[in-house]
Amino acid sequence: MEIASLNETAVNSTMDSATMDRANRTYMPYYLHSTGMSVIYILCYMAVLLLCVGGNVLVSLVVLRNRNMRSVTNLFILNLAISDLLIGVFCIPTTLIDSLISGWPFGQITCTMSNLVQGMSVSASVFTLVAIAVDRFTGIVYPFRHRMRPVTALVTILFIWVLAFAIICPSAATLTIIHLEDTYLVQDNQTYPVFVCFEKWPQPEMRRVYTMVIFVHVYLAPLGVISIMYGCIVAKLSVNLRQVRLAEVRRAHSQRRVKVINMLIMVAVLFMVSWLPLWTLMLLTDYRDLDTQQIDFLSSYLFPVAHWLAFFNSGINPIIYGFFNENFRRGFQAAVACRACSQKTTTGVVNTRFNFPPPNRSNKSTDCDDNGPVAMNGAPGSRFKLLCMVCFP
Repeated sequence: MEIASLNETAVNSTMDSATMDRANRTYMPYYLHSTGMSVIYILCYMAVLLLCVGGNVLVSLVVLRNRNMRSVTNLFILNLAISDLLIGVFCIPTTLIDSLISGWPFGQITCTMSNLVQGMSVSASVFTLVAIAVDRFTGIVYPFRHRMRPVTALVTILFIWVLAFAIICPSAATLTIIHLEDTYLVQDNQTYPVFVCFEKWPQPEMRRVYTMVIFVHVYLAPLGVISIMYGCIVAKLSVNLRQVRLAEVRRAHSQRRVKVINMLIMVAVLFMVSWLPLWTLMLLTDYRDLDTQQIDFLSSYLFPVAHWLAFFNSGINPIIYGFFNENFRRGFQAAVACRACSQKTTTGVVNTRFNFPPPNRSNKSTDCDDNGPVAMNGAPGSRFKLLCMVCFP
């Protein structure tokens, strides 16, 4: 759902919490926080924005500009990077604005499209994590079965985005801009009309049902599938390690796989932790009758913090790629070197292709089955603000 979209409880609470005069007119402050608190919000959100946009652009360039990086898993990583990039561009700025001011300052198109892009990006990221888990499961638990090809991965990615669009459409279709009658914003002794991006369902119960459906399909079910897949992988690798203790080469091969799976377990935990606060708040506002003070506290402080936590996961992923994966680390270094070269060069043409040397096959640090590294990746009523993904050696 749109970051600034409101449910009925939030709209009524916003009106009740404002100052009312004798003519039953409601006056709301334009800025929701003090200058100091606003500066803290801006600095925190801008730091994550720079990480999210800059890092995920680098990840995308590294995969797209190097043929040896276009494995099945790296294609999924590219899809996750694109999803995180969209989250950074469309989610972070609107969430920040919604956390600082009252009302919705944009138009109907922004209200609908930002919600659609946000929801699709988050859903696509989660579904991609499931696809990676399934790919890892078939490759390790059933190694002699037919492995996924890059073309199949591209078709899977297309299906993921179609599914993400379908699951978010009901929310986007209900969003509308409404004018709060007899309610005004106050700034510098001037009053302005108040507009909100409002999720208007035919029946309030429909919103609650939709919230639960989204929660199951975009959080609960994917988390269950990911946990089961990696649980089976851990069991399989444990058996393999016991069987190959005398074979030094195969043991090293299995140990690399264990290292990958340990990281995948950490990713599953990060995924659960990063999503849980935001989903808890969304379910709380939809299924509990909260009073005015509770709604104000949630929308002013807890929702922005929960959103920032989710955004931080998207921003930190490229750093994790570079830290744990040698290919991505060399790609990042080559990209930065090319950028520095282009700034120093005043004439001639600078080659910007990242032609870093191939990895040493005798001491390979990427995934153990030559399939590339493995990735996991405002106001009450907001459905989506983020996703986590992590790349592994």
